Amino acid sequence: MSNPYERFRHWATSILGHHHDDEVYQFSTISALLDGVYDGDATVADILRHGDFGLGTFNHLDGEMVILDGVCYRLRADGTATRAAPTDRTPFAAVTRFHGDFEIPVQTRTGRAELTAAIDRQIQSANLIYAIKITGRFDELHTRTVMAQKQPYPPLTEATEEQTETVFTDVSGTVVGFRTPDFEQGISVAGYHLHFLNEERTAGGHVLDFSLEHGTLAVSGASQLHLSLPTSGAFLGAQLSGDDLAERIGKAEGPKGGDSPQR
Repeated sequence: MSNPYERFRHWATSILGHHHDDEVYQFSTISALLDGVYDGDATVADILRHGDFGLGTFNHLDGEMVILDGVCYRLRADGTATRAAPTDRTPFAAVTRFHGDFEIPVQTRTGRAELTAAIDRQIQSANLIYAIKITGRFDELHTRTVMAQKQPYPPLTEATEEQTETVFTDVSGTVVGFRTPDFEQGISVAGYHLHFLNEERTAGGHVLDFSLEHGTLAVSGASQLHLSLPTSGAFLGAQLSGDDLAERIGKAEGPKGGDSPQR
């Protein structure tokens, strides 16, 4: 029979080594970004401990974030993508361990609206969270990336007015994102929140619209949300609610961003 120390070591190892495959880990909230909270103390290394797939942004809004296959990338306003440093910090990020509950093959040209409608028809419930991965050849893909901001920070709706937009044509790559229930609006982006990274992992941005020539759509469901809130800085005094929250999120996310899951 093992002694108490060995039993404790086994218990601790099992707890530390256990990961929830059906959990989305999120640092801070979208409503905090709306209010100009662009500096966070969570590092890329911190975020990657909780998953291998996700999205977010970086401090000062200096680039969009894509996490794919356990690697974090920074997508800057000039359309380029580079690997992020473990010490880079984020004011908002959401990550999960992508396991893939079902796939939908796409063999003919299909637009964003048609693909999201296909997901809506096949998911178990509109009240759960789903990680979305679309890999393939896009005949056209429209992205935007916000410019890095300087203090005093403007609200996100003002910061996105200076966004840089890029249109990719005949490009292969992966769309990474989440489908989030309506009741999470303000905590996350209700509806579809998607970022793109090309196959070479050298370019991408926040997805506004796309047309997929052919590829595969994979969906990974989650029933647990781990929300970690900042305990210092501008977050503590931020205005995180308001009657126009959905309207402001829609404006900040772009003409196709944050579309409602309910169709």
